[in-house]
Amino acid sequence: MANVIVIGAQWGDEGKGKITDLLSRSADMVVRSQGGVNAGHTVVVRDQTFKLHLIPSGILYPDTECVIGSGTVIDPSVLLEEMGRLHALNVSTENLFISQTAHVTMPYHRLIDRASEERRGKQKIGTTGRGIGPTYADKSERTGIRVIDLIDPDTLREKLEWTIAYKNVILEKLYNLPPLDPSVVIEEYLGYADRLRSHVVDSSLKIYKAIRERKNILFEGAQGTLLDLDHGTYPYVTSSNPIAGGACVGAGIGPTVIDRVIGVAKAYTTRVGEGPFPTELEGEIEQLLCDRGAEFGTTTGRRRRCGWFDAVIGRYAVRINGLDCLAVTKLDVLDTLEEIKVCVAYELDGKTCRHLPSNAAQFARCRPIYRTLPGWKQPTTECRTLEDLPKQALDYLRFLAEIMEVPIAIISLGASRDQTIIVEDPIHGPKRALLDANGALWESVSVEF
Repeated sequence: MANVIVIGAQWGDEGKGKITDLLSRSADMVVRSQGGVNAGHTVVVRDQTFKLHLIPSGILYPDTECVIGSGTVIDPSVLLEEMGRLHALNVSTENLFISQTAHVTMPYHRLIDRASEERRGKQKIGTTGRGIGPTYADKSERTGIRVIDLIDPDTLREKLEWTIAYKNVILEKLYNLPPLDPSVVIEEYLGYADRLRSHVVDSSLKIYKAIRERKNILFEGAQGTLLDLDHGTYPYVTSSNPIAGGACVGAGIGPTVIDRVIGVAKAYTTRVGEGPFPTELEGEIEQLLCDRGAEFGTTTGRRRRCGWFDAVIGRYAVRINGLDCLAVTKLDVLDTLEEIKVCVAYELDGKTCRHLPSNAAQFARCRPIYRTLPGWKQPTTECRTLEDLPKQALDYLRFLAEIMEVPIAIISLGASRDQTIIVEDPIHGPKRALLDANGALWESVSVEF
């Protein structure tokens, strides 16, 4: 039995969907612990591509229970659309369960989100405009609507009549927007409730029972460490806690039941939205990374900013999350490069800085200090064992593992399930590093897809 947290070790978009999908084959339950429809996971199975926003990646395995935990915020219209797309692809959602204490994104949340971002002007933070921040704000203000309210018609009417009247003042007076009609919103959401009611459960209790039954549970995060509300590059962050500790809070379980924490990182770095990005590239190499990596957001379609691998934020992610291994994705994107750079430290005001500054102004002044490694100039997409990889690719992975002081368990070489090298099965395998004490390679674990 193993209870495993999978989190993003950069600014999100690291390929967590594929890694979660791979690990879900060994999981009895997959739990989504935070975030909302601002997240997006892409999973490719044979010739089909699945784009998931709220539903855990484990939904593609018919025997795996999937739970949307209380730390998430749920837009019912988007969730139902997502369920409908899965049904059209013959994927059942009978094993999908929704926390009764998760908060619900309402129309006024989306309107306020977009209007607020527009009003920020040059101070915008790059929100997706999906209402996530305002939903979490209402949660903190204790005026939010929870799923348990959504499925109770009398409670929903009572709460929304007051809340919409309050939000209409903000929409009209602050943002010069037309007011919402409470009766229209109430009827719309009562319709959503009828379609979702059968999926609603006490998620914390359900997860706890699975733990007591010694089942394998995978906790799936959205976004990434550097977008964490408390520990990310504030204010250019999300509205929840996508770090490992947030998974426990969002799922409603204690940290003592967690066995492993896996970080997912690209072989380079990307970022969506605003905010400092020390290793960001411009020109031909940036374009190459964007094109070969298909660096466009699953949720918004926005082009991602691309740069070299940043080991400073990598080490920070190891520390903040307690990572015990890494999954490195998109190694194949680097296949054509003559040389590859890794940021090993920053130069800040004339001094070497080896740790991520908490001060946003200082972080904006950081300049990367690089170590240059030779590229391998040959394709890796067909590699299925470590021995198949070019020596320079192995050296690159070895360098990342050493500088971040964490072993590499999984290497992804493309979007499909089979384009993967499993060095170690993080759920069933023993903990071990990419290299043993003598520097020899571990044999890759054979995995059937």
